[in-house]
Amino acid sequence: MSIQSKKYPAPDHVKIKRALLSVFDKTGLIDFAKKLADQGVELVSTGGTAKALKDAGLECLDVSDITHFPEVMDGRVKTLHPSVHGGLLSIRDDEDHQSAQAEHNIPDIDLAVINLYPFEEVRFSGGDYPSIVENIDIGGPAMIRAASKNHAYVTIVTHPDDYNRVAEAISENDGQTPYKLRQELAALAYARTASYDAAIATWFASELGLDNPRYRAVGGTLKDVMRYGENPHQSAGFYVTGEKRPGVATAELLQGKQLSYNNINDTDAAFELVGEFDPERVAACAIIKHANPCGVAEGDNLKDAYEKAFACDSTSAFGGIVAFNRELDAETAQAVIKIFTEVIIAPSVSDEAREIISAKKNLRLLVTGGLPDPRADGMTAKTVAGGMLVQNRDNGCVDDLDLKVVTKRAPSEAELNDLKFAFRVAKHVKSNAIVYVKDGATVGVGAGQMSRVDSSRIAARKAQDAADAIGSDNVLTKGSVVASDAFFPFADGLLSAVEAGATAVIQPGGSMRDDEVIEAADKAGIAMVFTGMRHFRH
Repeated sequence: MSIQSKKYPAPDHVKIKRALLSVFDKTGLIDFAKKLADQGVELVSTGGTAKALKDAGLECLDVSDITHFPEVMDGRVKTLHPSVHGGLLSIRDDEDHQSAQAEHNIPDIDLAVINLYPFEEVRFSGGDYPSIVENIDIGGPAMIRAASKNHAYVTIVTHPDDYNRVAEAISENDGQTPYKLRQELAALAYARTASYDAAIATWFASELGLDNPRYRAVGGTLKDVMRYGENPHQSAGFYVTGEKRPGVATAELLQGKQLSYNNINDTDAAFELVGEFDPERVAACAIIKHANPCGVAEGDNLKDAYEKAFACDSTSAFGGIVAFNRELDAETAQAVIKIFTEVIIAPSVSDEAREIISAKKNLRLLVTGGLPDPRADGMTAKTVAGGMLVQNRDNGCVDDLDLKVVTKRAPSEAELNDLKFAFRVAKHVKSNAIVYVKDGATVGVGAGQMSRVDSSRIAARKAQDAADAIGSDNVLTKGSVVASDAFFPFADGLLSAVEAGATAVIQPGGSMRDDEVIEAADKAGIAMVFTGMRHFRH
């Protein structure tokens, strides 16, 4: 049964006579407080905020002057008091509320300026457990929620970005705030506390190893409003969670226009893939189109890796996303700008390379300061009608797996290196995924087909197209190895790869017909390795 409310029409405008200011982030605080004081607003504050105001020469009351109770327990208890929450929650048009205020000497609070302890920052900066817990704000969210609920009479401000428009509204409306503004600010405030609580809940679940807690909260902060989503008729925004994982969400845009929804999705796919390659071991490049790799390669240097990746599918590479696992150098930059490219992302970029790329004004250049750890824990989410699918990030790495040779012939050392390479790439290809690799570079990629046989055939056809593009009579898949993201349910998929010229296969295994597939491999004289791990990607 719901709580029945007393219905009073919200006033169009509310006079701001008294403001409570309690902020951790003091950006813009003094200037805003001065504007309030100039409008005759009485300032009430707490702890460090009060000190900052007084040091700036502003008069303000301490919260204890209202509560008649000192801050205790290292400041944990200061605003959790009826005199504060009564002033925030009282309905000004309700006689009973006004009577209670008069009886208990509770003053109205017309404006609450509150922001929260930096829980997210402390969590992701590597703080220890007690430090993280200590930065869970209690009084702040309680005041924000109280003021937001009573937005008919109270204005709530939770971010410095809103200071100017609130100050302007007060100045332009004879010391008052309009109802529409109070509504908008209340909506922002509830979203802020929801995001804050989501961050806390997510941290607790991670800390305690709860893969599937009873309630799952997801929150984020708006970074960019997109021009549109996947298609022009869809609206979209880019929200960041605060996770410090190097990637598109944390990258610095050095040049180029705003990234689109599709740019962000594809750039994330590219950088996560290239993060599979240890930069201390080898230079690597991934070229992505529509979230699938059209070319991936490793080499002695970035230019070599880029040219090998580009050769895999030079047609699809046009207008693609290019990711590198090392600092982008001038020679590589010169090679990349020869064709139209949407985005380049790398851990860093040399001054010379940056100057070369600056000639292409629309080319977005992102630097991340590091690579994403492919082994790191994390969470991915996907919405469905009426719900949300949440899972742990696929952090399985082929280098950590116990590979099992299941055929009579074992792969050579060169084949094994290419097999591992192919399986790294297959992890980032939409299922059903088939990846042909030769000499540390993809030569054919089949992605997202309903049949694994179709993916295998498409990959072989792409390899033939690549050979035709360079005027080669050689079949690029001849002498290659092939990776499948999941097991071959029948021998036909394997035989398709053999037909294309593959000499070795890596796949998870686990089919009811593994014996038939192994027998077919032995009959064809190829080597096959089982990983025991599947990498479906939908």
